[in-house]
Amino acid sequence: MSEVASEELQDCWKKEQDELAMRVNTSYNEDIAVNRISLVGGLDISFVKGTDDACITLVVLTLPDLKVVYEDSQLIKMVALYIPGYLAFREADFFHQALQRLRVKHKEFFPQVMLVDGNGVLHFKRCGSASHLGVICDIPTIGVAKNLYQMPEEGIVRNDEHKQKVSQLNNKGDQFELKTNNQDVLGMAVLSNNQATNPVYVSVGHKCNLETAVEIVLKCSVARVPEPIRQADIRSRQFLRERFPPE
Repeated sequence: MSEVASEELQDCWKKEQDELAMRVNTSYNEDIAVNRISLVGGLDISFVKGTDDACITLVVLTLPDLKVVYEDSQLIKMVALYIPGYLAFREADFFHQALQRLRVKHKEFFPQVMLVDGNGVLHFKRCGSASHLGVICDIPTIGVAKNLYQMPEEGIVRNDEHKQKVSQLNNKGDQFELKTNNQDVLGMAVLSNNQATNPVYVSVGHKCNLETAVEIVLKCSVARVPEPIRQADIRSRQFLRERFPPE
């Protein structure tokens, strides 16, 4: 794709992202209080190394026992250009399709909340993949990232102060706020497991507040990565290994 085409695409995505960000709901939602949830979903994409071929996997697990009751793995080809900050435009349509298949085929397993491997409002436009998906599907979503999404111009960076705070997280549930220079709290760094040495970064996607998002992530975590996302990742990688075995 030419540089001009890339700029035009980014301008288009920027406008759409601005519109989606205005629709993000970060209010408390009693429907997804931890004691009310019985089904939680997870989404992940794994790539065939060096190609645009990938596997998208949607899983649904029960709470509180975290048993997988639904799995949908599909081979896809990524066609959209990757532009930093606009990852959702590569992934969201595939996620949306997976959720639509679930709603049509097994609506009894449709989750009350989706965990997305990525960010929600912890994003320079306040609309990462989890928020994008939540708004277009009109469902509660939570962003859970393994690495900090850095925004140097807003003061969210992996600097010595951040590393010091991470070093003080010792027990499951220990956490600290991710604040901008204006003191806006965009997410939480959360130690999700006692054996974990690094936190996950939790942010509101859509139709929930941050406190509930953290509670749900902790309820879903038996390892560092919450089980819905971890199972989606494991199963998407296994799907690719079976179809593209090592030579």
